[in-house]
Amino acid sequence: MTSDRQSDVQSGRRALVTGASAGIGAAVVRGLVARGVTVACCARAQQGLTELVASIDEVDRDRVRAYVADMGDAASTASFLDAVATDVGEVDIVVNNVGASPSRNFLYMSDDEWSSLFQLNLMSAVRCTRAFLPHMRRQRWGRVVMVSTGAAKNPDASLIDYAASKAAMVSVAKSLARKYGADNVLVNSVLPGLVHTPMWDRAAGEVAESSGTDVESVFAARAANVPLGRFGTPEEIAHVVLFLCSEEASYVNGAAIDVDGGRASGMF
Repeated sequence: MTSDRQSDVQSGRRALVTGASAGIGAAVVRGLVARGVTVACCARAQQGLTELVASIDEVDRDRVRAYVADMGDAASTASFLDAVATDVGEVDIVVNNVGASPSRNFLYMSDDEWSSLFQLNLMSAVRCTRAFLPHMRRQRWGRVVMVSTGAAKNPDASLIDYAASKAAMVSVAKSLARKYGADNVLVNSVLPGLVHTPMWDRAAGEVAESSGTDVESVFAARAANVPLGRFGTPEEIAHVVLFLCSEEASYVNGAAIDVDGGRASGMF
């Protein structure tokens, strides 16, 4: 049995991970670094990035580069990508994880609200992938993972723009997989279900306060619709992302993998 540090994720490779200060993004960063990969990552706030770097084994910290960037802004994204190219070099693995999921009413959403969420959730992935795809093609090795959502296939009315933008990520991934698979650039999507992240902690707290119940009851009620009977962890999603970044996934291309405890079983 091999340890995480002996995994077949290519030691010496370089990766980019967006939305990395907490939750799934942070778990992916920690997993890649533990496997010998140099990782450039970003988030909107410095505090989360500082906490992420501090959580990594001291011996590995010199292989983490953390940047503050607003991935919903084209200029900020361009500055981030320029810094990565200068400080880390061309990257071999891109994990497009950043995203927001505001709950709002379709009839009262403005064009600007639609546009801003697509800039963050979809266009950040387009820009990051486009920046390093030529390098992956030249070396005939590359991995791109879109962290989408189960809502891309089974959308909720209150998350209409979120689901639409994340579904678009899956569509882009499938198109790129068809186009660049011959170059050994593999592009896949991961569709998480209910995952216990800081975002869910905040949401559950708000629901509990407004309904006069407790946070544990909120989580239990949501988890009742999951065959496994619980929320997933960021690490459980990260394990699938890490697999897709590895040589073990060398024949996986254009896939959209549900990681949701069986919640999507029976849906097409």
